[in-house]
Amino acid sequence: MAVSVDPLVVGRVIGDVVDMFVPTVTMSVYYGSKHVSNGCDIKPSMAINPPKLTIDGRSDELYTLVMTDPDAPSPSEPSMREWVHWIVTDIPGGTNPTRGKEILPYMGPHPPVGIHRYILVLFKQKGPLGAVQHPASRANFSTRLFADNLNLGLPVATVYFNSQKEPLSRRR
Repeated sequence: MAVSVDPLVVGRVIGDVVDMFVPTVTMSVYYGSKHVSNGCDIKPSMAINPPKLTIDGRSDELYTLVMTDPDAPSPSEPSMREWVHWIVTDIPGGTNPTRGKEILPYMGPHPPVGIHRYILVLFKQKGPLGAVQHPASRANFSTRLFADNLNLGLPVATVYFNSQKEPLSRRR
């Protein structure tokens, strides 16, 4: 039996947040000068502001970005899975989220206990989404259900990072 080495499988992103998919779009994510790669560590103090994110693709293609934490409030008891941190729709290909419509404002990582995974999921839209309903709560969000409701299909790109509470003496 083959063992999967896909970081999205190993990190349980596929399964906990999204279903198996084939990446078809390149999405680059940076917090400051730090490039986000699957499973890397990002301190909450580095992620107070939204990441610099670029999406390849054609300008006539539109994308939706969702950022969630499936480990809220604690990785051992994720009773609020998923906590949604950011939603942006109608992002033109070849650009970044500032060109799209922010449905839910960015909220940086604030893990109370343990190591949390923060997942950025990109979907290709079939056309402009128009008015998208703001989630009733950031808690108990479902990326799968959100994508189903908007007929987005499977993701086209996903990246995740880990973050944990910083000791008070190290915050800068």
